[in-house]
Amino acid sequence: MENNDYQNWSKVELIKEIKRLKKRKKYGLVWEDKPEEVVEMCKEKLPVVKEVKNKEIITDKNKPVNLLIEGDNYHALSVLNYTHEKKIDVIYIDPPYNTGSNKWIYNNKYIDSEDEFRHSKWLSFMSKRLKLARNLLKDNGVIIVTIDDYEIHSLGLLMDEIFGEHNRMSILLIESNPRGRTSNAFFATSHEYYLFYGKNASKCKIENLPLNEEQIAVFKHKDEISYYRLLPLRKSGAASRHNDRPKQFYPIYVNKNNLELSLTKLSNDWIEILPIDESNEERVWKLGRVNCEKYIKSCDVIAEKGRAGIRLFQKDRIKLGRKPKTLWIDPKYDSSAHGTNLIAEILGKRNIFDYPKSLYAVIDSLKTIILRNKNALILDFFTGSGTTGHAVLELNKEDDGNRQFILCTNNENNNGNSYKIAEDICYPRLKKVIEGYKNLKGEWVEGLGGNLKYFKTDFVDAEPTDKNKKKLTDQAIEMLCIKEGTFEIVLERTHFKIFKNNNHYAGIILDQLVIPEFKKVIKDINGKFSIYVFSLSDETFDEEFSDIKQKIKLSPIPETILKVYRRIFK
Repeated sequence: MENNDYQNWSKVELIKEIKRLKKRKKYGLVWEDKPEEVVEMCKEKLPVVKEVKNKEIITDKNKPVNLLIEGDNYHALSVLNYTHEKKIDVIYIDPPYNTGSNKWIYNNKYIDSEDEFRHSKWLSFMSKRLKLARNLLKDNGVIIVTIDDYEIHSLGLLMDEIFGEHNRMSILLIESNPRGRTSNAFFATSHEYYLFYGKNASKCKIENLPLNEEQIAVFKHKDEISYYRLLPLRKSGAASRHNDRPKQFYPIYVNKNNLELSLTKLSNDWIEILPIDESNEERVWKLGRVNCEKYIKSCDVIAEKGRAGIRLFQKDRIKLGRKPKTLWIDPKYDSSAHGTNLIAEILGKRNIFDYPKSLYAVIDSLKTIILRNKNALILDFFTGSGTTGHAVLELNKEDDGNRQFILCTNNENNNGNSYKIAEDICYPRLKKVIEGYKNLKGEWVEGLGGNLKYFKTDFVDAEPTDKNKKKLTDQAIEMLCIKEGTFEIVLERTHFKIFKNNNHYAGIILDQLVIPEFKKVIKDINGKFSIYVFSLSDETFDEEFSDIKQKIKLSPIPETILKVYRRIFK
């Protein structure tokens, strides 16, 4: 039926059309959504994860356990929507840049520059994952997405749509290639973009970055309080008495014998100083009278005698750091020197991974969010070579932190070479960084320490039969351990299992008939319990546990998992 036939439409058809028009997007990014095989698969199969036991790394049982999940990140994010909803402090991702250079696979095919739906496929791919990722962030959580010129405009609009324009915190430019990309037609591109969005930007905080050696060198003076530099008290530029804060034009008196300061003339030994420049123009002081008097008393405003006479200065004290700027230029952000070459040093092989990020660019971008949060949880679901995990381990080493990372990556060959990303690049890198390694010069590099568990995505039939519900429950035990952070086995019996971490227990009951036996076992165990009981419905078993309800939290399985999957796979 053509739109211009509306005069012949029925009332039902008109109402339907009005509803359709109301839903039509009025502003924003529009693209042709493309079905994706890994997404469609979830209509028939439900994702779970299974641990690869022989890849476990434990160096300190008192430290948190980091996770590496091998598999498509859509499936990994689906699992994390159950285990980590609203638990993540920072998401850092380096997605495919969609350059058309046969480095990105969609539905098992490389997407090249000749694909007329290249941008739509990329947007479909990204939007599905970003929507799942948003659910994982805490209310004050932040997502950092790196990108270059190929998709910066599309990504910006997509992020505005998913996270809200009002939650855009900044877009940084980082010089990742100081030499410039000489293959570009017009300009040699030397930068990348880092987009920062908050789940709720009004609740987010950006940390000051630590001062570098060059900045520290500027603060040459020291008193009993701190290092400081001297800045002229007279306001710089063209600020004048007549048009810029006239109340900040007032005399300050200096004792010509000992250079003491006062806002009142105490004797003839005190001379008047006004904010008048070398051209005899009346300017203003940086401080109002009240603050100036306070700083004089604290000796943060001082006088110095030089060739040009007596000048007034304010002490600018060294702080913990400086507010990050939107342009980052530093040799340490060079992705070749501190990305490609670093991987070669760690793995002892060259040319095995294309375009890794500089370790220091990742470290510094994470520091802006979690510098002082030593227990932060960081997610990277485009992890590639594992730079984000390496960065978190470095941060923990710096300040003895307990930050934890979750990395998700596929196990495809890297750009067609023989090295698989998860098994041959990411995992070996993390293992060597944790335990220590010899670099290409044969020098030993001390390990950073840490713990790691390796998981692979797996699947259970989605049809909601009793048999499939039981199978999902049996296969979800490791998901429950991930959710609770309880990986140490306490007791394992046929129909129930108990796991723990330093201060918490998780009990998993696979047959409600063993509830009395389970209760006897945990009676003398001190500590809080999260208990999951298999039920074909959503029965909570509150009555059976009423006598110990103060020490437990009950959940029916697999219903709590299915509820999440129904929401995200609808």
